[in-house]
Amino acid sequence: MATVHFKGTSASTAGELPALGSQAPSFELSQTDLSRINLESFKGKKLILNIFPSVDTGTCAQSVRTFNHEAAELDTTAVLCISKDLPFAQNRFCGAEGIENVIMLSDYMNDNFGKDYGIRFIDGPFEGLLARAVVVIDKEGKTVHSELVSNISDEPNYKAALEALYNG
Repeated sequence: MATVHFKGTSASTAGELPALGSQAPSFELSQTDLSRINLESFKGKKLILNIFPSVDTGTCAQSVRTFNHEAAELDTTAVLCISKDLPFAQNRFCGAEGIENVIMLSDYMNDNFGKDYGIRFIDGPFEGLLARAVVVIDKEGKTVHSELVSNISDEPNYKAALEALYNG
């Protein structure tokens, strides 16, 4: 369990992010067209998992914009932006913002992703949503970087994630 802060309150997550060097937990999430996709669909690619509570908040939206910009330059990498938002809301956001270089995925159908990655809030004002985190996975499916953002209103360390991607 980890603790994240928001406006003077704290909230706990369901567990811990995957350990560095460990095999990334498998997942199955919904795409914006409601089809399902899993980790194995990205075999042989490097992945950045940009995880956040809701695309309808300023910080979360900015993380999607930033990774969308960075992803335009990444050939062998997929950037997965993951929240519990409904796929319809994710699709609306991408259309309005011109987001084309990331893959929006939703964990709305079950809590498996949030539990398996240890980032589902189990209490506090965001209970049930996903904490803000970044996980970088190499081509072999190993975790090479992870960051749980300690204050939910802060952005992740984009530079550290990108450096891990290039070095991993």
